[in-house]
Amino acid sequence: MTANSAPAATGATIQLPDAPPIPGLRFRHYRGPEDHADLVRVANAHSASVGESRVKSVAEQDNDFAHPVNMDPERDVIVAEVDGRMVGWGQVDWVDQNWGGRSYNSWGAVDPDWQRRGIGGAMLAHNERRLHAVGAADGYEGPRWLSSWGPDDDTGMRALMDREGYVPVRHFYLMVRPSLEDVPELPLPDGIEVRPVTAAHSRQLYDADIDAFKDHWGGIEDSEETFRQWTESPSFDPSLCVVAWDGDQIVAGVVGGIYPEENAGLGVLRGFLDQVFTRRAWRRRGIARALIARSLVLFRERGMTTAALGVDASNPNAALPLYESCGFAAAERATAYRKPWDPSVGPEWESLDEPAL
Repeated sequence: MTANSAPAATGATIQLPDAPPIPGLRFRHYRGPEDHADLVRVANAHSASVGESRVKSVAEQDNDFAHPVNMDPERDVIVAEVDGRMVGWGQVDWVDQNWGGRSYNSWGAVDPDWQRRGIGGAMLAHNERRLHAVGAADGYEGPRWLSSWGPDDDTGMRALMDREGYVPVRHFYLMVRPSLEDVPELPLPDGIEVRPVTAAHSRQLYDADIDAFKDHWGGIEDSEETFRQWTESPSFDPSLCVVAWDGDQIVAGVVGGIYPEENAGLGVLRGFLDQVFTRRAWRRRGIARALIARSLVLFRERGMTTAALGVDASNPNAALPLYESCGFAAAERATAYRKPWDPSVGPEWESLDEPAL
């Protein structure tokens, strides 16, 4: 039985050689959906403590683990608790990258009351051991590396990344448009029209989005589980999607979302442009700008007063200046980190070439 298929006893204790000496501290495996409320509580508390304005719901967590992508919660999630109360957790997964190579990813969160005590570092070390076990069993022979990410205001995470040999490789912004007034009316090119989408168009919309992001930095997982995770998400609402068609083809779109629990937690009325995409053959024609404007109007009609989106700061398709021209400004910053899989080999990602656009 391989390291990637060996079962884990539900909720069983995990012995960590580098666990900090905190009375009552225990690390264990994931128990199942009964853990979800606490997973969300810890993740949201951690996010708030580092100035990250995202609030996850239990329903979203339910959906994520109902359709796990390149991970198994029973083996790939670690929970830290003190005297039976969850104080931290982490998970691992992997994804093949668009430009080649495989990224083995680690993430974690610690309740603010328990930060700076060694819990996060112990979980990261465990996650790395788990990822190396996965990598030893999966037979992958191309370039690979360890990855993590987090907001720049999380000074503890940044210090941990530096201490453990991770280096920054990419930067991202959360951008906000503070008002939905004064949205311009922008024309579409001849032959391109906006038509409504329904749940019946979900697969076509998903395929168009995947196609558009094939040449972007990072990895885009195209699998049935990814599709189901997206369409079965409690936030999936085709009526919030603004989609451009060229005949019977979807050529560009804005996949919008409204997150009531997040808005209530932050005290905002915010619509989120979850995905903004244009397929390669239709780029540089002003389609995305026109769709963004229509999406902002749609959010305003739904009672929202502000909008936000995420962007790769080095996006080669000039996404950052596009969003700035649409009234968005960077509000939060985050960084992706990588660490060589084998220190004796070095950063294998440096051997990969960015595709020509």
